[in-house]
Amino acid sequence: VLESTINKAEELGVKLANGGVKDIILSGEIKDIMNQVLVAEKKAQANMITRREETASTRSLLNTAKLMEDNAMLYKLKEMEYVEKIAEKINTISLSGSGQIVDQLKQIFVK
Repeated sequence: VLESTINKAEELGVKLANGGVKDIILSGEIKDIMNQVLVAEKKAQANMITRREETASTRSLLNTAKLMEDNAMLYKLKEMEYVEKIAEKINTISLSGSGQIVDQLKQIFVK
């Protein structure tokens, strides 16, 4: 910029010491293209973060499954955790029939 304007400035009696570009005004079409590029980059970054989180979650589930496979007590605790979550959503339970139902429930929880 300085080189291209220094001669014209000297013709006008002005000596330029230094110069540069402060603001660049882009045309509307180029602005739209630049905005699309920025949006695409941000979407790609968000997608990468989502994939990392999914990978970490899957890895955690795999580790939990391996631990439960090796330890029956952990498996039983996880079962009880799910039963507790289900039971929180139940208001009342009505049982009718022979004593077999109660025996079957005992068998489920005693295994």
